Amino acid sequence: MKILLKGGRVVSPANKIDRVMDILIEDGEVKEVGEVRCEDCQVYDLEKKVVFPGLIDLHVHFREPGREDAEDIDSGARAAARGGFVAVAMMPNTDPPIDDPLRVRFVAERSRSASVFVFPVGALTRGRKGEELAEIYLMAREGAVAFSDDGLPVRNPLVLRRGLEYLLAVDLPYLSHAEDLDLSQDGLANESPFTAKLGLRGRPWVSEAIGVSRDVLLAEFTGARVHIQHVSTGRSLDIIREARSRGVRVTCEVTPHHLFLDEEVLESFDPNFKMNPPLRTPRDREELIKGIKDGTVDAIATDHAPHSYDDKEVEFNAAPFGVIGLETAVPLVWDRLVRRRIISPRRFAELLSVNPAKILGLRGFGIIEKGYPAHITVVDPRREVVVDRDEFASRSRNTPFHGWKLKGAVVMTIVEGEVVHNAL
Repeated sequence: MKILLKGGRVVSPANKIDRVMDILIEDGEVKEVGEVRCEDCQVYDLEKKVVFPGLIDLHVHFREPGREDAEDIDSGARAAARGGFVAVAMMPNTDPPIDDPLRVRFVAERSRSASVFVFPVGALTRGRKGEELAEIYLMAREGAVAFSDDGLPVRNPLVLRRGLEYLLAVDLPYLSHAEDLDLSQDGLANESPFTAKLGLRGRPWVSEAIGVSRDVLLAEFTGARVHIQHVSTGRSLDIIREARSRGVRVTCEVTPHHLFLDEEVLESFDPNFKMNPPLRTPRDREELIKGIKDGTVDAIATDHAPHSYDDKEVEFNAAPFGVIGLETAVPLVWDRLVRRRIISPRRFAELLSVNPAKILGLRGFGIIEKGYPAHITVVDPRREVVVDRDEFASRSRNTPFHGWKLKGAVVMTIVEGEVVHNAL
């Protein structure tokens, strides 16, 4: 079936498009862009809507294999489609972890029936123990798009150095969970006078900053590509800025929850505000938004971390870290950043599509152009969203944004020419 997207504002920074135009889709590809007429098309009127290259989430956790009750690949992909994402990078901290070629193949094969692209990220070390490198080359051949021990740093710097040298050979990035575990210990929240008054054990900002510094220096030494995940402190961004000024191949991401929440919400002791890295100070939150504006931050990623109701709805100290975010990211970013003119729609596209595609080396993504696969996300800037965890496609409900009213909704997600979400 031919599809005609009519009269939307098309924003595609990779080829410098930002204007009202039509898009003709046929056989999974963009056939025409401009003023298009088509008599035998399914026509969607996108007047006053904004059309972006399909969004990409660099950082999600689906719990298959091991905890499919919290999220499997199919349910996670459905949540991604509703959230406007055409592709996601799935972290390897499953049970068992994705640390060998057969497990990478398992994820790749399972994703073929999913509604969006689910790209496997392989564990850098066996069992994510940080002691022995996994079979990087063979995992890359099976479809791993990056490597990470996410959820844990690689504690031994020599092991990480060797891993980065192997990644140079396959030209894939290392996704770094930057943290010094000896400093973090068993902290539950940010270490500050505020959380001390609440009686919460702290994870200090310096724990993340030291982890970022070490991994950035190893990137400089080896020449490998290192991507710093879920940056939560202004000091970490300072380190990344300085390294990048010297030509180090380092990129970074921030999450919506670190952009729009800070430690002051912890007064409620709601376990849905418990995450790692923890929510930091209001000043850190301001510094992250500054990094979004000045270009230091390359991407916004959700760190979608589903947990079952029984696991998460316990007292704060006993609850696992992590929140879900696939279905709330776009309205949050649009309402709090684009609508308030902190960033432009062009910058939105860079953060959520163009740059993630570059970081992961995904060909055919991050652009709307004739002859390219039709991966497209449509946003209605005027539609109000009330976040309701009971209506999520995700199997989990652990959102910190339940009840928020936001302007800006995903109304269509198209993957290779197929409409996988339609709320027009």
